[in-house]
Amino acid sequence: MFSEELEKISWEKTTEEIYAKTAADVETALRKAYPDVEDFKALISPAAAPYLETMARLSRQYTLQRFGKTISMFVPLYLTNSCTNFCVYCGFNHDNPMARIILSEEEIVNEYKAIKKLAPFENLLLVTGENPAKAGVPYIERALQLARPYFSNLQIEVMPLKAEEYERLTRSGLNGVICFQETYHKERYNVYHPKGMKSKFDWRVNAFDRMGQAGVHKIGMGVLIGLEEWRTDITMMAYHLRYLQKHYWKTKYSVNFPRMRPSEGHFKPNVVMSDRELAQVTFAMRIFDRDVDISYSTRENAAFRNHMATLGVTTMSAESKTDPGGYCTYPQSLEQFHVSDERTAAQVERDLKALGREPVWKDWDESFNRK
Repeated sequence: MFSEELEKISWEKTTEEIYAKTAADVETALRKAYPDVEDFKALISPAAAPYLETMARLSRQYTLQRFGKTISMFVPLYLTNSCTNFCVYCGFNHDNPMARIILSEEEIVNEYKAIKKLAPFENLLLVTGENPAKAGVPYIERALQLARPYFSNLQIEVMPLKAEEYERLTRSGLNGVICFQETYHKERYNVYHPKGMKSKFDWRVNAFDRMGQAGVHKIGMGVLIGLEEWRTDITMMAYHLRYLQKHYWKTKYSVNFPRMRPSEGHFKPNVVMSDRELAQVTFAMRIFDRDVDISYSTRENAAFRNHMATLGVTTMSAESKTDPGGYCTYPQSLEQFHVSDERTAAQVERDLKALGREPVWKDWDESFNRK
C-alpha cells in the first residue's frame, strides 16, 4: 500500500530539496526524455520560473503528440450534499447549517435529462458527500444503473470504498474514480479533517490501491491547493502516480490541481497559487508524464482555461453546477464551492474550436472492454 511508501518520504526534506534546485537542475530535467521525480521537483521549483516559456513549448509539443488537439468534455452531477465529515474548508461540512438534499431516483433521472439538453455530454461525473448510511454503495450503484441509458462514460467522486465495492460498481457501468487526497501532509491532515471517516489518513490514501486492485479503468488524483505547501504536496502526488503506474499498469490516470475557492465554510486558504504557478505545475506534469490526462474544472476562469487548453490540459468540465440537483431539481441549493467559469457548454465548445481545439463529448464506450 502507498501509505507504507509514503512513510519513507520526509515532507520536510522534500520541501528543502525542491527549494534547493538550481537552474542547472532545471536544464537537466528539460533535456531528459523520461524525467523522474527528482526532475519534477526541479520543474516546479522557483528555479524553473525563468524557463516557463520553454516548458510551455515542450508541454504543447508532448500534448499534441499524445492527445492531438482534442479536449475531452465532462459534466459533474452532485447527487447529495449530505455529509458526516467536518472538513474545515468545505461547504458540505456537517456543522454548516443548511438543508441537506439526497436526490431520489426520479430526481436523478430528471437531472440526467436536463444535462443532455445542455450539450451532447457522454462523460458524467457523479459526486456525493460522505454519508454511507443514506447515500452509500447501493445508492451510488443505482445512480450508475440509471445513468447508463444516457451516458457512455461514468465516473464517481465519492467516499473511499473497499476494493470489492469498487469492483461491484464496475459491474454497474463505473469506468473511473476521482479522489482528492486533499493533502499528503500526514501530520497536518487532521487539522483539516478533525472528525468523521475522512479523518482516517491511511484509509483515504490507500483508496487508490483499492481502485487498482478492483480493476478500475481510470483513476483521477488531486491535492487541494490552499492547505499546505503546494510544491511539496504535488511532489508527493508525483511519487504516488509513479507508484500506481508501477503496480496497476493497466489503469489510466488523470491529475487535477484544484485551487481553493470560496465556500459556505468561509475557510481562508493558507497558501495561494498564482496563475503563473498553476501554469508552471501543469507544464511540469506534462513533461514529467506525457500520457497522464490533465484536467481543469470550472474552478478556473474562462480566459485561463482557454489559454491552457492549447498548452497541456486535455480534459475540461463545462456548465458545472456544484449543488445537488442544480441542473433541474434544486437550482438554488447550496454549492460546495463557487465556480469561476460560468460559460454555457455551447460557449465553451465555441471558444475551444476558435483556438483550434476539438471538444470531444464521447471518448469511451463500454464495448471497448469487450473482447
